[in-house]
Amino acid sequence: MAERETLEVDILIVGGGPAGLSAALRLAQLQKLNGGEPLAIAVIEKAANAGQHQLSGALLDPSTLRELIPDFQARGAPLAQEVLQDNIYFLSPESKFRLPITPPPFQNHGNYIISLNQFAKWLAGQVEAEGIDLFMGFPGQHVLFDGDRVIGVRTGDRGIGKDGKPKGAFEPGADIHARVTIFADGVRGHLTKELIQTLHLAEESEPAQFAIGIKELWDIPKDRLAPGTVIHTLGYPLRDEEFGGSWLYALPDGRLSIGFVVGLDYQDPLFDPHAAFQHFKRHPFISGILDGGSIVRYGAKALPEGGWNTQPRLHFDGGVIVGDAANFMNSMRLKGIHLAMRSGMLAAEAAFDAVRSGDTSSLSLARYKVLVDASVIKTELYPVRNVHQAFGAGTMFGGVYAGIAMLTNGQGLPDISGHPGHQAMQKIENYYGMTKRDILVPSNAAPIDRRITFDKVTGAHYSGTHHDENQPVHLLVETDVCHSICGPEYGHPCVRFCPASVYEMVDNGAGGLKLQINASNCVHCKTCDIMDPYGVITWVAPEGGEGPSYDGM
Repeated sequence: MAERETLEVDILIVGGGPAGLSAALRLAQLQKLNGGEPLAIAVIEKAANAGQHQLSGALLDPSTLRELIPDFQARGAPLAQEVLQDNIYFLSPESKFRLPITPPPFQNHGNYIISLNQFAKWLAGQVEAEGIDLFMGFPGQHVLFDGDRVIGVRTGDRGIGKDGKPKGAFEPGADIHARVTIFADGVRGHLTKELIQTLHLAEESEPAQFAIGIKELWDIPKDRLAPGTVIHTLGYPLRDEEFGGSWLYALPDGRLSIGFVVGLDYQDPLFDPHAAFQHFKRHPFISGILDGGSIVRYGAKALPEGGWNTQPRLHFDGGVIVGDAANFMNSMRLKGIHLAMRSGMLAAEAAFDAVRSGDTSSLSLARYKVLVDASVIKTELYPVRNVHQAFGAGTMFGGVYAGIAMLTNGQGLPDISGHPGHQAMQKIENYYGMTKRDILVPSNAAPIDRRITFDKVTGAHYSGTHHDENQPVHLLVETDVCHSICGPEYGHPCVRFCPASVYEMVDNGAGGLKLQINASNCVHCKTCDIMDPYGVITWVAPEGGEGPSYDGM
């Protein structure tokens, strides 16, 4: 068997999204400013190409970009469209009501509608131009420890068959050793999850809270919505007990970003976020916008909505956590790209000084947390630290609480303790008052016309996702729980909360059902890892380069 290679670097960045790439670019800038022996810096990314796995709405607050790359416009930053008009509607099943005043968090003057895929691709080009190595198609598979010190990451093996045995083209992953590792592996990153569990980094934090964002890219008649139009909606089809809403962002040439967000702390075990999205598109207001258009791309991603109090301990011996992995997103503004970039820059500054000083202990890297606390990250996140948690008491209470938080800048408001979102899901017997129900039919099933509404398998097709069938399944499921108690108690909710039909209950040949995992459908949203009521699903990276292809998303 081939030997596992070892690569030694000074600073390793895991993840090629906005946080990781901003960290890399800031490190290059610091080297120029400070001189001295150049540091060896590397970025590893699981996607085959820069930006390929990047998905967001997306509205960009350019404040961090302006500081990181002052001449970003001259460098051709792909900021597709400046926001020109904001609209917020409350939807009932058949009508709409436009809010006469746009609340401050939804005022987007000066922000840009972008494709995060294209933006990350452009950022990667800026990093490569500085001579920093980007290793695409190399997922970090395990954290390397020396006691409690992080010493780097092991990348995934290539050429393993689904039987777990090496195939003819087997190539072992590499051990990348680093003096400091910056973890930028995104929402519910599986390496950050390993860190949190191993080093107990979340013991003093509130439980993380998440949502799922489901997005489609459409081409509609060019005169339908003026470029720069931003629409957000609340209400239908969600009930009072469900937290979420939608967005429509109009790009040039009739291109439309449309998506739906649902908090992953709903109670109904038969609720299906994807079905809710289809109902939303059938609303007369929304279907009137989409009518005559065509879907271009589909995808989904979890969002870290828990806020400031849910961030884990950000530093430890040999490493730091940045971006979505650290839960740096403002759920009130529906924005996190600028915060991810800021955290990457601050982590770079702390890591650079730690390596140069020869002290990469947690105590030395604690400077990163000091920088975060003194930055706009805290200024923006602390006032809205409890907003998502407040919506756990219903839309009315959450809305009032959010309004008070805006008026008071979060001062004087008591903290609200949260809980892991999957714990909110009730058993069928408790929620419906019955023990038997058709477990394969969502409580909010939507008609599929393949014109405006689409089934999950079709959505997976439009995500461009691809996984070699002959490799180990990258979704690790304790199937004994699935087969024995999950069905009778919760009705196999994995078939509903997954937006790509990865999980399917099929005939077991003996009059019952068994779980079939269609891993090739996976769009890497991490919802299953978050929302399973027993916590028995673990998402790990598949073979390098595989997954969705979010071109233009």
